[in-house]
Amino acid sequence: MTPEDVHKEETPGGAIELTIPVTGMTCAACVRRVEKAISAVPGVASANVNLATNSARVAFDPGTTGAAAVAASIRDAGYGVGLDRLEAEVEGIFCASCVKRIEDKLYLLPGVVTANVNLATAGVTVDYFPGTVTMDDVTEAAAAAGDYRIIPKETEEGWADSRAEREERELATLRRDLIVAAVLSVLVFVGSMPHLFPFVTAIPTRVRFVLLFALTTPVMFWAGLRFFRGFWAATRHRTADMNTLVAVGTTAAYAYSTLLTFAPGLFGERGADLHVYFDTSTMIITLILLGRFLERRARGRASQAIRRLADLAPRTATVVRDGGEVEVPVGDVVPGDTVLVRPGEKVPVDGVITKGASALDESMLTGESVPVDKHVGDEVIGATLNRTGSFEFRATRTGKETVLAHIIQMVEDAQGSKAPIQRLADKVASIFVPTVIGVALVTFVVWVIWGTEPALVAALLAFVAVLIIACPCAMGLATPTAIMVGTGRGAEMGVLIKGGEILETAHKLETIVLDKTGTLTRGEMAATDVVPANGVDELELVRLAAAAERGSEHPVAQAVVALAADRGIEVPEVSGFEATPGKGIRAEVLGSTVLVGNEELLREGGADVALESAQSLAAGGKTPLLVASGGKFLGVIGVADTLRDEAREAVSELRGMGIEVVMITGDRERIARAIGDEVGVDRVIAEVLPEGKALEVVKLQGEGKLVGMVGDGINDAPALAQADVGIAIGTGTDVAIEASDITLMRADLMGVVRAIRLSRRTIATIRQNLFWAFFYNSIGIPIAAGVLYPAFGILLRPVFAAAAMAFSSVSVVVNSLRLRRARL
Repeated sequence: MTPEDVHKEETPGGAIELTIPVTGMTCAACVRRVEKAISAVPGVASANVNLATNSARVAFDPGTTGAAAVAASIRDAGYGVGLDRLEAEVEGIFCASCVKRIEDKLYLLPGVVTANVNLATAGVTVDYFPGTVTMDDVTEAAAAAGDYRIIPKETEEGWADSRAEREERELATLRRDLIVAAVLSVLVFVGSMPHLFPFVTAIPTRVRFVLLFALTTPVMFWAGLRFFRGFWAATRHRTADMNTLVAVGTTAAYAYSTLLTFAPGLFGERGADLHVYFDTSTMIITLILLGRFLERRARGRASQAIRRLADLAPRTATVVRDGGEVEVPVGDVVPGDTVLVRPGEKVPVDGVITKGASALDESMLTGESVPVDKHVGDEVIGATLNRTGSFEFRATRTGKETVLAHIIQMVEDAQGSKAPIQRLADKVASIFVPTVIGVALVTFVVWVIWGTEPALVAALLAFVAVLIIACPCAMGLATPTAIMVGTGRGAEMGVLIKGGEILETAHKLETIVLDKTGTLTRGEMAATDVVPANGVDELELVRLAAAAERGSEHPVAQAVVALAADRGIEVPEVSGFEATPGKGIRAEVLGSTVLVGNEELLREGGADVALESAQSLAAGGKTPLLVASGGKFLGVIGVADTLRDEAREAVSELRGMGIEVVMITGDRERIARAIGDEVGVDRVIAEVLPEGKALEVVKLQGEGKLVGMVGDGINDAPALAQADVGIAIGTGTDVAIEASDITLMRADLMGVVRAIRLSRRTIATIRQNLFWAFFYNSIGIPIAAGVLYPAFGILLRPVFAAAAMAFSSVSVVVNSLRLRRARL
């Protein structure tokens, strides 16, 4: 189905009609289930599902329901929904109220299923039914929410560069405005405090007031112009945000002081004795600019993970064309090109080595510091560093298809996502600013009626303090900054997390299911034990067994051959070779018949077999290979898929974190339990067919547990998708990684431990941020209103309110930045 086939229409009755792609339908029963599910959504007028086109034609009342509810009904019925995505950056957002207003406008667009605006990254992500939404629609919706500007996403390389340039320009502008405001504010402060600076009294009071007015005006309407632009845009759209609070608060103090300066008669006989509060306006503007500057700089550090990843890729590549070497931009390399990489250069794109060999440093992607040897036929990953030899490779993946591009996309998606824990902050943000304005007005009235003299001045200062101390920014930044830093830290360690929701679920995991083969074990057979019979030389046992097995391609046979090679044993030639399925191998070696296999094969060959050692190895989960030559029993070689070096440590760490560890395998019960005991898991589930792994995960979930599944193969994909959190280990297939929620770039089980620890640290940081944001506002606003004055005589000056407000936002970002140094 093409985007043109999927469209929206408005019916005469005002209902919206959409054609929605539906995946997973196979029969007429599926059609009926989907139609029933959609029809059950309140506001849906009709639903017609077509199996031939895999689509649903749905008419609904946009005032009652929306595309998100329709998509959810289809998913809940067990089917998928085809969605497209638009990504962009938005300029002009400053607080959680801005985020909420833009998202609300985007959700009004027919066809929008999810709309996510991230305050920390200034990113916008819109998922929608194909053909229903354009970038122009998103731009118009953002403008309608308050004159916010949408910047469409470009190519990965260009996007990273242009975004960094915009951030630098914005920071430079903030720095300039801050410096101007600070210098003028110091002069205004000195001029406003004659009791602290006696030399000021030499200037006549009225002249001093005029000078203060002249110094304050540029701070208000030049350095602080951004607040008034934001206030005007919000007012035109009948909304309010942080700019409203700052603009109204500072204007109140500025207007009062201006009237007192140029029209003191309006205040009666006491006008000559009153004080101006130009310093309040200038210091508020300066402190909030300082807070915003520090916050932006800290947020820039928090978002460096993506920039560092983007900077890993080289800008040029040496391509072999027409028999010569040509240096071209990386963007010009296409699949099939032959690329040359010299020592010290970075691999420009993904590919397969066709000539030469080298050792590559893959630490920037996997976290593994030891260089990896690469030879002809091995895969190389773009952005890795060539340490030693030169080699040529055939490009297989370029541009957005490379591993690095996928990593960057995953990190961007994760950093732009929202955790469910943020919903409370979003709800509060939607009513926060109007509520604060209401509290400020009530405060003003109370102080005017019952306040100390001069009541108007006291009321004005309390009014301004309430407006200024309120900080929706801290609430808006609490979750996204922690997710941004946490997912970025994970990427640096080779742990890719798909989103905030995954982080929140992972920190609550109670059970981890580990697939045995390829996850707990290396997925490669290796000889682990050599037990010669009495009077038999161990080297001779290995030499003859390896000679017989050399003609076989079976993994067990190759393990024996590899053992001989590792020990430097010279293997003789074989004159005859016969493989007996289910039994073993018969070969003629140096004039003798050598048998390698099970008990039945050796007894048929007339050998007197001693089974004690073989039974002992089998009890330990290993495959015993019995060896005989010329009718004489020589001994046993044990072969097994060996445990990863870090397997025991990882299992121990997981159990120490209070997580139940379960091993799942297709092995027989006895062998599985031997391996489970060796590695130290809590529970073993054995004799499970590949298709039964997902069912075992369902059973564990049925016990009321949150389950994480760790696997690496294609047959693990259903179980990874079924688990509450699926973790794909780095040596796995693309299918497993696609089905997972967390991807470990390195084949290291300790990555599972690090991922869960990271999720716990990140969620703990989010909770700290949210607690601080809510605690600060719930305590700060009443104090600013003057609740402590009757009992303790404490009043909060607006200047201190501004300092507290600036500190609140900065503290949340700085607390999140601690995750960058977290030891995991």
